[in-house]
Amino acid sequence: MNEKEINRVKRHRRIRRKVIGTAERPRLSVFRSGKHLYAQLVDDIAGKTLLSFSTLDKSFKEKKLSGGNKKGAEAMAQLLADKLKSKTLSQITFDRGGYKYHDRVQVFAEALRKQGVKF
Repeated sequence: MNEKEINRVKRHRRIRRKVIGTAERPRLSVFRSGKHLYAQLVDDIAGKTLLSFSTLDKSFKEKKLSGGNKKGAEAMAQLLADKLKSKTLSQITFDRGGYKYHDRVQVFAEALRKQGVKF
């Protein structure tokens, strides 16, 4: 791992000490790579992943967008918000994964808020 990745992992560990997901308010964990964006809802108390979604999923690929840019992050947030509504979840805890709150992570979070998800 290079120095940037080591620092990101340190930030993520520091965040994870404070951020805990429950069944009523699961933790939305975000991971980004150069080409894709991944998100999963986790119930930390039960140790289960409730829902996972990424830019590699079939419903996202049908939109023919890239997962490595802001438009893709916004489209992914809209699709994820629809899945959250089907699971009757409206409140989450946002875990940015040690990434700075800007660019794709920020656009993703703000698009979720516009869809009515509270965090």
